[in-house]
Amino acid sequence: MPLSDHEQRILHELEQSLYHEDPDFAERVRSETVYRHAGRYCLWSALVFLASLAFMLLTFTSSTALGFVGVVVMFLSAVVFANNARRMGKAGFEDISRSLRTRTNGGGAQRDPREWIRGRLHRDD
Repeated sequence: MPLSDHEQRILHELEQSLYHEDPDFAERVRSETVYRHAGRYCLWSALVFLASLAFMLLTFTSSTALGFVGVVVMFLSAVVFANNARRMGKAGFEDISRSLRTRTNGGGAQRDPREWIRGRLHRDD
């Protein structure tokens, strides 16, 4: 159900007051997406998984209880990773990869690598 003109005007006034009062917060809200948020948690959970794997390997021989703690932390980080990866879905991975491409390319347009490979492998018979 679309907003009425009055509701749209009120919403626009609220947005403008937010931009004037706290421009940094407004920019963060505008640029933050569910995909980036979930992607950040996927990255952190993968790092925690690797750290707990190293912890488990280092402590398992000296203390089985500490090794078990490492395994539990690995399991929990894997669950967090799976939940956030599910939340992101395919569209989220494409959004993150697009933002990484534009960040590394300076914001310019970049060709899709699959198109480049197809162009290189295409034969004119």
